Amino acid sequence: MKTLLLLLAVTTFIGGQITAQQTPAQGSNPGGSTAQENQSTSQDPNLTVEDTIDATESEEPPPQRKLTHFNEYEGPYFTGRFGAGFLVDMAAYAQDDDSKRQITVHPEPRLRDFRFILGGKILPRGKRKITWSLGIMYDGPNHQWLFRQTGVMIEAPKLWGNFFIGRTKEGFSLNKVMTGYDGWTMERSTMSDASIPILADGIKWLGYLPKPKILWNAGYFNDFASKGQSFSTYSSQAVLRLAWLPILSEKENKVLHLGVNLRFGKPVDDKLRLRSRPETFPAPYFLDTGSFPSTSTRMLGYEVYYRPQRWLFGSEFWWVKVSSPTTNNPVVHGGDFVATYLFNDATRAYNTIGGYFRPVYPKRPVFQGGPGAWEAVLRYSYTDLNSKGIKGGTFARITPMVNWYLSNNVRLELAYGYGRLNRFDLIGNTQFF
Repeated sequence: MKTLLLLLAVTTFIGGQITAQQTPAQGSNPGGSTAQENQSTSQDPNLTVEDTIDATESEEPPPQRKLTHFNEYEGPYFTGRFGAGFLVDMAAYAQDDDSKRQITVHPEPRLRDFRFILGGKILPRGKRKITWSLGIMYDGPNHQWLFRQTGVMIEAPKLWGNFFIGRTKEGFSLNKVMTGYDGWTMERSTMSDASIPILADGIKWLGYLPKPKILWNAGYFNDFASKGQSFSTYSSQAVLRLAWLPILSEKENKVLHLGVNLRFGKPVDDKLRLRSRPETFPAPYFLDTGSFPSTSTRMLGYEVYYRPQRWLFGSEFWWVKVSSPTTNNPVVHGGDFVATYLFNDATRAYNTIGGYFRPVYPKRPVFQGGPGAWEAVLRYSYTDLNSKGIKGGTFARITPMVNWYLSNNVRLELAYGYGRLNRFDLIGNTQFF
């Protein structure tokens, strides 16, 4: 209990799913940016559009007010600040008879994520903005420390964007690019976790053209430094993401995001395995193709999001074509549809360079005598990993849930899910709490 209270004192706490993310030194961003940049990327509950990015990408934005100095450093050659995150999941289940025959589940709490986050600027007085990030996470399931978002981002105005070199998200899928602390649901869709590695090592080019309102990220990655780690299922991959913003109005608080994703990958040792938990982290894998021969995969998908004021409507769906003659070159697919509504005048800012949504910041936090911000969510997801020579199963789930944002750093998520698994010649239904 003392350890938990200490974490609460310097981090955030999200329960049901319990998440903690420390408020960094208030008023400075990881790159030690100018006041104008800081204003456009601060934890401001009135902000609806962000227009800057640094090496931490979606991991940790600069806060709104300068309250502490203990976790920041500003020197002539580099700046830095320190933060942390803590997240615990608790889950229980109710299964029908066929579901019990398919999968054995046990209600339990489980440490999901504990990480340290560092970021700053290199040569802060230089003409070119160069930022750095370092993420170190304790991986609960595998009981080991891992490097997460780690690298350097270099501003390239003549090339309309920024280059990131290091370990980061590939860029496929808006929801996957967002850090797991910021999403509207407790988990990404089963298709997302089955087909997209959480991280990759390489180089990524992010850019945005304000006049036509077009953004992109293009990246090449390989496993030179990451082979053998759990997320490194591909020896190399290339990703391209393009998006157009036909509606982008900070005054009217409206965003319409239309995107397309392309990906080509070569699996490690010419073997591929697609699997996913049922959008509940403590649960075992419900979908699993097992390992099978594959020389490459090709992925194509769309993303559509519309945020009129406090509403958010979105959908992502994609197809994976697997080059695997021994299994007759299967094609699997999946995605989700979501609708959310924010109460208490809260909103989600949209980042134009990264092409993703930021977390919710309540205007009147609980710890300042307010109600915080409340969010109602309804999501439907579907994944089909059955195709020709592979039988990974199909899974559909509907998830109503409520998020309570007590402050910029503290969040409580309460979710119910009803899922149907078609696998092992059985159709089983499971309720998730």
